[in-house]
Amino acid sequence: MKVENRERLFILWLILSAFGIMFAVLSWAQESGLIPSSSDMGGTKGVFALITGLILYILVAHNMSGGPGDK
Repeated sequence: MKVENRERLFILWLILSAFGIMFAVLSWAQESGLIPSSSDMGGTKGVFALITGLILYILVAHNMSGGPGDK
């Protein structure tokens, strides 16, 4: 497998992981009553998880040594 393909898959993996982490954090916030329940929010929890997951990726994973932004 080419190096650039491996790097693209690695970036995809990191973004999906960040989405999953933020979805779990938002689920915890719903359980604790910090944000409205899923019946009130509908599908917006997924949108919020995607946006905050991308922010998490940019702040943490993109800048880590050995990560996709490392030259």
